[in-house]
Amino acid sequence: QVQLVESGGGSVQSGGSLRLSCVISGLTSTTYLLAWFRQAPEKEREGVAAIDSVGRTSIPRSVKGRFTISLDKAKNILYLQMNSLRPEDTAVYYCAARPNSLIDADSGGYLYPDHWGQGTQVTVSA
Repeated sequence: QVQLVESGGGSVQSGGSLRLSCVISGLTSTTYLLAWFRQAPEKEREGVAAIDSVGRTSIPRSVKGRFTISLDKAKNILYLQMNSLRPEDTAVYYCAARPNSLIDADSGGYLYPDHWGQGTQVTVSA
């Protein structure tokens, strides 16, 4: 069973940086999608970065140039480096996974993950 445990959230001022980590266990498939999502109060959960087992990444325009996703395969840790943070980045951030799935090479789209961590709060003050 896939288990995902996030850490690294906290409170920062606008313009600051945070790095989120997600320890992954139980992911046995050689093909997989890993992603970071976030959910702000009264808003829908949205994807902010994804990476797959062949190294493709997908970053939406809203955070492109500020957020970077990376995977340490040796340690089974997924990272989200967040720079130039803004108050609108305030949300609970979730690590997510979908075995046997990849990012579409043309569109950058991907299927909704089916395994989720418990989330970590990120708060950015003005």
